[in-house]
Amino acid sequence: MPLPLPPTAPKARVEHPPINILPEIPPLHKIENKTKINLRYVLIDPFVTAHIHWDAKIGEVVYDIEEPLLNSFESRTLKEIKAGMLELINLGAVVEKTQEALLEYIDKMAKLLLSELCRSLSEESYSRIFYYLYRDFIGLNEIESLLRDFFIEDIECNGINTPVYIVHRLYRNMRTNLVYKDMKGLASFVEKLAQRCGRYVSYATPLLDGTLPDGSRVNATYTTEITSRGPTFTIRKFTKVPWTPVQLISMNTLSPEMLAYFWLLMQYKCNVLVTGGTGSGKTSMLNALAFFIPPEARVVSIEDTRELSLPRENWLPSVARAGLAGAGAIDMFTLLKESFRQNPDYVIVGEVRGKEAFVMFQGMAAGHPSLSTMHADSVETVIRRLETPPIELNPALVNVLDAIVVMTHAIVDKQETRRLREIIEIIDVTSEGIAVTNTPFVWNPSEDNFYFKTESKVFEKICKRYGLTREQLVKEFELRTKLLFTLYKNRVYDFATVQKIINDYYKNPTAVLAKYLPREAREVRKRRISRKK
Repeated sequence: MPLPLPPTAPKARVEHPPINILPEIPPLHKIENKTKINLRYVLIDPFVTAHIHWDAKIGEVVYDIEEPLLNSFESRTLKEIKAGMLELINLGAVVEKTQEALLEYIDKMAKLLLSELCRSLSEESYSRIFYYLYRDFIGLNEIESLLRDFFIEDIECNGINTPVYIVHRLYRNMRTNLVYKDMKGLASFVEKLAQRCGRYVSYATPLLDGTLPDGSRVNATYTTEITSRGPTFTIRKFTKVPWTPVQLISMNTLSPEMLAYFWLLMQYKCNVLVTGGTGSGKTSMLNALAFFIPPEARVVSIEDTRELSLPRENWLPSVARAGLAGAGAIDMFTLLKESFRQNPDYVIVGEVRGKEAFVMFQGMAAGHPSLSTMHADSVETVIRRLETPPIELNPALVNVLDAIVVMTHAIVDKQETRRLREIIEIIDVTSEGIAVTNTPFVWNPSEDNFYFKTESKVFEKICKRYGLTREQLVKEFELRTKLLFTLYKNRVYDFATVQKIINDYYKNPTAVLAKYLPREAREVRKRRISRKK
């Protein structure tokens, strides 16, 4: 009889087939001639690739998901293993919910079932089968690889027997080779989406609005009574690390002057509303504004689905709860009322669309600086939305806003992109809804340039509130503009680095200027010495 291993010896373990769900992001470039597009890149290494190419038959650029091909024996074996796993598997029993622990558990269960089925597979065959087990039990079935594609912004399924579409960062709308053909299977997948979002969907409550664990936003329907082609879903992907303000400069979404302006508005507790159409970049802009909130400030955010990702510790994120069959629901109106008892320095509302707008504007009037977004493309549209159901506010309440930021979709050099169209300062809004405004920043679409003037009414408000001179504020505006432009020139894009620089500037601006703008730092010191004399 062999001697037992000593207690300290590691246990032998059979490795599962390697799966890399975070392969290196390829350096893709825009190809103007669509008929010449033919590229591949890895989505899940070594199993899945994306193939983007021109399809001459339909005259479009298409997106093909290339997964491992199984022979008839492998397909039959996979079907039998999946049937057995549905009876045995319990991912909740895995103590460590890490990707590696889940893969090991799937591997263990699959090999156990193969042993019971008396099936012998080659290493290559088992690897291919193991990929599909990972995809369907740990991942999100057929769309798992699409979720792993860094370049995909949206995934759109319009029902059965029609292609799933995606929105690509470079090539925009494309049909894929993924088509759901089974009504029951698609309904089952929508149920799985709901489970991953921690929500509930059924024939009684057929609408789903939630957030996946990776932060992606999901909207889905469950029955043919709602959508005639069967269950549908739309997934809006969000980067785990939001765009930094400096990255927005690099994409020419806005100018350094605009960011310096926002920086001052956040420091001096102004109220800002970001408006625009669907997918125009409102949430990205809201995240960028949050970079400039002073580091010691307490921030409370309220959303119906989680989209914000704020680079700060003193942050209390709140998300509305739909409830089951109308019971236990907690809406944004309730959360917003509670937020003012949580001693916030800033309140961020993901999007105002209902009665919560009244609470937010009353909070602004009471001295709680707030940031939010709204679907609107002008000050007039904002006022109309506020004074009509379901909001029904007195338009004069808009006077508590300091600035409205208008985001827009734009076609620049034949490419779809996003731009900050204009920043509008609110001077006065009458009870009849007539607005007097000032526009210090505007985007010129013909030249793709940004123009600004220093005659800012908000700057005048800040000077009166905090006892500053106009010269002091304009000089600070110029310094921060130069600093942000220097960070852009030096390609300082890293999330943590940009946030640290902004936070350090609040604590010791001279030290930050000495590092990035030494000449300006010397001038600041000279002015301080002369003031002391």
